[in-house]
Amino acid sequence: MTELTRQNLKDILLGAVILGAGGGGDIDEGMALIDQCLEAGKTFDLVSIDDVPDDALICTPYLLGAISPMTFEEERLYADLPTADRHPMLQAYEEFQTHLGQEFFGTTACELGGSNTAAAFFPAAMNGHKIIDADPAGRAVPEITHSTYYLAGLPAAPIYAVNQFGESFLIDKVKDDQRAETLVRALSQVSRNDIAAIDHALPMGVLRDALIPGTISKAMHLGEIWRESLASGGQTATDVASAGNGAVVFEGTVVSVSYKADQGFTIGQIDLEGFDGTSLRVSVKNENMACWQDGAVIATVPDLICLFDLKTGAPIANPDCKNGQHVAVVILPAPAPFLSQTGLSIFGPKYAGIDAEFTTPLITNKHSPS
Repeated sequence: MTELTRQNLKDILLGAVILGAGGGGDIDEGMALIDQCLEAGKTFDLVSIDDVPDDALICTPYLLGAISPMTFEEERLYADLPTADRHPMLQAYEEFQTHLGQEFFGTTACELGGSNTAAAFFPAAMNGHKIIDADPAGRAVPEITHSTYYLAGLPAAPIYAVNQFGESFLIDKVKDDQRAETLVRALSQVSRNDIAAIDHALPMGVLRDALIPGTISKAMHLGEIWRESLASGGQTATDVASAGNGAVVFEGTVVSVSYKADQGFTIGQIDLEGFDGTSLRVSVKNENMACWQDGAVIATVPDLICLFDLKTGAPIANPDCKNGQHVAVVILPAPAPFLSQTGLSIFGPKYAGIDAEFTTPLITNKHSPS
């Protein structure tokens, strides 16, 4: 077991922003949750999946919703609803344990991202529970179905969800993860596009072979690489790409960007003009889905399409890309479970709206579905 320092935690969330590929939430929100725990005297105890007993009850907390700001008209719909004093994740965690009649041993993040990774750490630390060094995605993903839980056929229900107004919802039975995504997304849409949810409350013996091990440590390593590169005046995008077995595929200026909330997702498009005169377009569905250089597809999910600000060196999360930014585009390799035929069928080019087989610009990550 490792007790994480604040610097460790900041590195983890920074690495999670990188591995979020544009999604996974705002790191400032994530650090606010971390600091709330530290100010309360809580610790963050990271454990390997190998050190968790088979009968230990693990759960997966996350925040679900659109990541773009709401319009004035949308905000008016919630003007008469009082915001609860307690964070919805803590309410969900406590009420879920009461419903199950059993205390959780610890939590896994549902994905890697600036706020969603912290959202899983938060209730564990506040309750003296463990953080498992693993997750079911290895990156940020738009939907509940984009996980190794889904690939392994593990049940999401029961699912417990709480919104910022203190309203709680128990989904006791659900057909499958696709239906779970639809139901929780619908609850988010009527909850100011933001809801705290917890699912896959299962013993580690069931989860062990489904989880991707070591992903939190991987995020911390990439965060450290980024921090050290920035401090030494290095090129953060290049250094992160090298450390992550990826590649810088484009550098240029953002010339057009649009984001909108649509059915609980942030949908968008980013257009860039290269310093070499070429063009690049990136499509967004919370995360960066695909990119085209001069009209030709060069990368799609499940590879990670990551944008870095060339001036500040910082990774760019959606919806923070702005016109005029000088940006480097880095491709990092997909988590291995998504490269199976089934994995690509749920989170590959077709999900990004591209009728083509998956290819990658990364030599180390070439794949032929089996």
